Amino acid sequence: MADVYISGILSTISDPMTLLLVAVGTFMGLVFGALPGLTASMGIALLIPLTFTMDPVPALGMMIGCYVGGMAGGAVPAVLLNIPGTPSAVVTSVDGYPMAQQGKAANALGWAVFASGAGSIISWAVLVTAAPALASLCTSFSSPEYASLALFGLTIIAAVSGKSLAKGLAAGCLGLALSFIGVDPIWGSLRFTFGSVNLMSGINLVPALIGFYSIPQILESCAEDSTKAEIRRVDDLHLRKFIPPKKEFWDAKVNIVRSSLIGTAVGIIPAAGANIAAFLAYDQAKRFSKDPDSFGKGNYNGVIASEAANNGCCGGAMVPLLTLGIPGDAVTSVLIGGLTIQGLTPGSLLFTEHMDVVIGIFTTMFIATILMVLMQLFGMRLFIMVLNVPTNYLNSALVILSLVGSYALRNNIFDVAITIVLGLVGYLMQRGGFPTAPAVLGLVLGIMFEREVRMALQTSHNDWTIFLTRPVACVFVVLSVLFVANSLWKAWKDSKAEKAKAQA
Repeated sequence: MADVYISGILSTISDPMTLLLVAVGTFMGLVFGALPGLTASMGIALLIPLTFTMDPVPALGMMIGCYVGGMAGGAVPAVLLNIPGTPSAVVTSVDGYPMAQQGKAANALGWAVFASGAGSIISWAVLVTAAPALASLCTSFSSPEYASLALFGLTIIAAVSGKSLAKGLAAGCLGLALSFIGVDPIWGSLRFTFGSVNLMSGINLVPALIGFYSIPQILESCAEDSTKAEIRRVDDLHLRKFIPPKKEFWDAKVNIVRSSLIGTAVGIIPAAGANIAAFLAYDQAKRFSKDPDSFGKGNYNGVIASEAANNGCCGGAMVPLLTLGIPGDAVTSVLIGGLTIQGLTPGSLLFTEHMDVVIGIFTTMFIATILMVLMQLFGMRLFIMVLNVPTNYLNSALVILSLVGSYALRNNIFDVAITIVLGLVGYLMQRGGFPTAPAVLGLVLGIMFEREVRMALQTSHNDWTIFLTRPVACVFVVLSVLFVANSLWKAWKDSKAEKAKAQA
């Protein structure tokens, strides 16, 4: 096994094209993270069509680089403008922006870079050690287990529903409805195709992802005021100002490790998200600090906690994705599309039949982390300048990339129409307060859930108790019930609190 790992690592790092594509993906992720309103999910959705003719390792390496870079890039506008580039960077701005106001912007950005790198490396180590072990436990999985896993994945809809559980469930039902379009997975009959040959294969995942993630953000950006806030000037952008002092490194060592592990653990929990990890890590950093009152006033430990945790989610979220086929967050739900394009199915078979690809994924994620740190340290001036790109130019380029990307996958203009239609639907959903993540999860997991449930019932002669008599399947069913019950209780508690607040 050691020889397989070594040969896989060497083949990856010795391929110039793979290294170049990982660098391109990482750079694109940093740019998308630095531009408020753009996300790593959107960047990966735009990259997926370009990977259709590529080999699996460089293709996935480019998308993983975008993932790692996108999580780290959000700190730049959070520190300089108090405008978080990503949702998790909200916590970074709490102490990062006050540091910039005190003339310590370079120090805050430097800590954001190193904390992001540390979080990614620690979560990568957990991914490399935990994922193969977990995959080996899944070799005995059959239809009941996969069906219960898909059910557990669908319960994530409750967690990503935002403020309104009802709206999140409605969006999830929309995704499930879209997953029913096409050929019946068991009987082979046509469903909801309305006589269209293009719908016989169902709603293609890539146009759907581009539509739901890219088009709404572009339209939302066009609708906003184009006036840009003036970037706070950083007087000294020399490298020495970005690298934190040795004493600060030593004092922050526990905070770095603790926050990275919190981010990794939260990332493994499906749909918990980097923003939750950042808040939890920040709370723990403040709780264990000798000077908790300094948090929120420019304490670099607050920046460390947030950035180490949100990048720690990268490796954590990849664990359930690769081993169980369940996306750990919104970004990995888009990465499923990248795996599908390459003909790869997450799970135990990925580790037994495509171990070379798994090793390539591990290696490119490590490379992307190193490149992310180096690009930010030596290219911080450039990323600051990127914030000045006029919105109209940026949106025009993104529209072209979105439509060309949806067409290039199958050279089918119908996919462009799907992108536009679902993009408009996604925009209307956003305007109405309906989250798009549940719709994507419903589309991604709905196909798997229906197929595996019906296959399990066929093998058991329609005996539903098969999901309770098999231990692993029963565990996931029980977890799904508890997850839904907890979400309903939390929604009821929040509703009750709002009513009490309104009456007060």
